Order: sequence, then C-alpha cells, then structure tokens
Amino acid sequence: MRRAFLALLLATPVLAQPAPQKAELDRLFELLKEAPSAEAAAPVEAHIWRIWNGAASPVVGLLVQRGMRNMDAQAWSAALEDFDAALDLAPDFAEGWHKRATARFMMGDLDGAVRDIQEVLRREPRHFGALAGLSSIAEERRDYPAALRAYEAALAINPKMRGGEERLRELKKKALGEEM
Repeated sequence: MRRAFLALLLATPVLAQPAPQKAELDRLFELLKEAPSAEAAAPVEAHIWRIWNGAASPVVGLLVQRGMRNMDAQAWSAALEDFDAALDLAPDFAEGWHKRATARFMMGDLDGAVRDIQEVLRREPRHFGALAGLSSIAEERRDYPAALRAYEAALAINPKMRGGEERLRELKKKALGEEM
C-alpha cells in the first residue's frame, strides 16, 4: 500500500511553485537580527520557517508531512523514504534537505546528515536551523571547536534563538575550557 501510494505521488506532475520572495526573507532576517529578545524574535523566526516550509509543491509538501509524521513515530527509515521521494521531485527544496538531514542524524548517519546540511546551505546560506544541526553533529562527534563555530554562525543569523545563550556557554566550556 505504501509503495503504491508513493508511486502515485511520484507519477503526479510537480507544479512549479514561486520561489520564496527574497526581499521578504531579507527583511525578516534583518528583523531577526534586530529583535531585542527571544520573545520578540519568535514570531519572525516562525514566519521564516513558514516561508521555507511553504516553498514546496503540494505533492512535495504531502511527502514532507508524511516524513514528519514518520519521524514523530520514530519510523526513521520510512521518514527517510518520504524525504528521498520529496527531494527526487524537488531537488532545490532546501527544507526537504534539512528534514532529511534530521532523519539521518536520528538514524546515526552523521556523514549523510552533514552532506544534506551542505545541500541546505548551498540553497539557503542563512538557514540557522541547519547550522544548529551541524553544531549538534559536531558535538556528537566530540569536535567541540567545530560545534562552537557552527553554533556561532547560527547565532550570527538568529542572535535570539531560544536557549541560544545557554547552549553557547555550554559549547564554549567544551571547546575552550572556559568557566562561565
């Protein structure tokens, strides 16, 4: 049944969706940098995520939603299948690469997750979520200096990320041995 449904979706033509408005994202990223607090930054961040997630065709969006449900159920292989199918249809969909990187990370495929994050960043260099993910992967590998650099890059884009200052302190301790 799953394969039949996937085959039907893959046979459905993908309608080109307009790319997210660069000017709108530029404006939102400026607002994100200027936000005085995490609370003020939260709705701006949410708007950015909506644009990123909404950049897919309806078919790709359906596959990504299924992948997310599978991830929620910890059905990592099924989620990976869904994200693979979404990326086959829309290889320029940055958020599809990000979701697949997350699934790969959860499966323990750190090299695959890094490759997918590189694809995200090729398409959207300001993807603070991908940079934070890269930090988590480096931390998992106990490469604390790399984890710190990736997280600092994420904070340069989204300085008021929830929990950002605390995570930064923890990474500095691990990477630099700093007592905070």
